[in-house]
Amino acid sequence: MRIHIATDHAGLEFSTQLMHHLAEAGHDVVDHGPLEYEPLDDYPSFCIRAAQAVVRDQAAGIEALGVVFGGSGNGEQIAANKVHGIRAALVWNIATAELAREHNDANVISIGARQHTFEEAASFIDRFIATPFSGEERHVRRIAQIAAFEADGSLEPDPRVLVARGGEDVDQIDPEAG
Repeated sequence: MRIHIATDHAGLEFSTQLMHHLAEAGHDVVDHGPLEYEPLDDYPSFCIRAAQAVVRDQAAGIEALGVVFGGSGNGEQIAANKVHGIRAALVWNIATAELAREHNDANVISIGARQHTFEEAASFIDRFIATPFSGEERHVRRIAQIAAFEADGSLEPDPRVLVARGGEDVDQIDPEAG
């Protein structure tokens, strides 16, 4: 499998170890930066490029996932999630790594390099890569709803509004009609 990785300065040493770990496991690893330690670097472009590469590879039929990390992993996850087609999950233990794939079909995970030992983080990544998407209808349905919103802003009807309006969808109500 092809694994795209990106980090910020906080995860640079982690990145080097991770590339070796993943290559030893037989993965094709693509590093999206940074190339050297710079304490004032800006991680968004690194993480966005990694996420874009995951989307491109998957669209081309190449089995690919992404791993982004920084001090906490929060900003890196946010950056990756700005790429259309990415479902990036912040992972902090084995269960969240597994559920990210199994329930959400996440194609990128984010990890806080300052929050975990390398061994812990590597175990999360290994589990993420090894876990398939369940394909259960409820998960497929939910992912489709997220993709629809991402594509055109559409949402399922708000059930609170339907009840308050006697079953009418607020989007279908003519405001001029009262």
